[in-house]
Amino acid sequence: MTSKLTSLDRFAARKLEGLERRNLRRKLAQTQTLDAVAVERDGERLINFCSNDYLGLSHHPEVIEASRQAVLEHGAGSGASRLVTGGHPLLFELEQRLAAFKGTEDCIIFGSGYLANLAITPALLGSTDLVLIDEYAHACLHSGAQLSRARVEMFRHNDMADLAARLAAARGDARNAMILTDGVFSMDGDIAPLPTLIELADQYDSWLLVDDAHGIGTVAGGRGAANAFTTAATAPLQMGTLSKALGSYGGYLAASHQVCELLRTRARPLVFTTAPPPAAIAAALKALDLVEQQPDLCERPLELARRFCAAAGLPDPASPIVPVILGDETRALEASERLRQAGLLVAAIRPPTVPKGTARLRVTFSAAHSETDVDRLAKAVQDIRLQYEAAQ
Repeated sequence: MTSKLTSLDRFAARKLEGLERRNLRRKLAQTQTLDAVAVERDGERLINFCSNDYLGLSHHPEVIEASRQAVLEHGAGSGASRLVTGGHPLLFELEQRLAAFKGTEDCIIFGSGYLANLAITPALLGSTDLVLIDEYAHACLHSGAQLSRARVEMFRHNDMADLAARLAAARGDARNAMILTDGVFSMDGDIAPLPTLIELADQYDSWLLVDDAHGIGTVAGGRGAANAFTTAATAPLQMGTLSKALGSYGGYLAASHQVCELLRTRARPLVFTTAPPPAAIAAALKALDLVEQQPDLCERPLELARRFCAAAGLPDPASPIVPVILGDETRALEASERLRQAGLLVAAIRPPTVPKGTARLRVTFSAAHSETDVDRLAKAVQDIRLQYEAAQ
């Protein structure tokens, strides 16, 4: 039966055609995970170099067993929001553990990292307030800033002089102000200058929110971006996820008890969302045990990233995230396809996820990768880069 196209269908089709012409259309691909770093796609076995499972804990037998036991004891789902009947004991236990791990009074868990950042800024700011946000901060920080209804200004990436100038010009007109940044930036892998950010936040009475989704478990022996400096640079609002190095799913904010209590009352993505399932929280608890017990495991992804960069002729990385900038969307897609043909899965990242003209391969490293596979990837990437440089 052929259905008649509605105006909505025609609108969607035109949009998709335009994205296709510009090599910006995104498509889902069914991918079967085989182990911590191997996947199967379209019948091919590939080594995955674009996952955020930095420690391979999503497949760790102790993490899997903890998840299984939680299902048997607490059921598959939580049943309701936490303010109704969804507050299973594991949630409270993990909040206490994360607060101790991050060195804060309290912690609050959300259904995902994206939901956490949709919750935090709108719960703390309103229309008479100010947000200063790094231009390369994750999309969910930008979304939360917009939802707050505050005045939003972007400062140049990691440019503290630009941030200081914007604070000097705009802070006085605002009731309250927040500065938003990633700890480890998800597309470039660099680390925010947190000591200077904290100094500026204190100077201008602004509240610093650091999204350290890619820092926990991977930087400073797993302690996160705040500990990547000579003296720990601890922000009052420390957001993170359970879904990357911890190998599970969910997000959190570690902060003071008063701030967390306020969010428990006002954060809409907590109040009106079903609580995370017990299995995911139990998995994160066990993964946090392993992070605390095995700092060498947490150092391995960065060690492999450095090995890769040295072999591929790229700058020394600050984290397990390594961008290979190719500039053009077509080049990035072609490079990703060449790597797939070599048995290596590396996604092409294109605008608007990254700025126009900076389409890239985003390479990430897991503690479960072998040196042999890392060296094979380095050789393939170096060949691609040399070919493109010769063609210019």
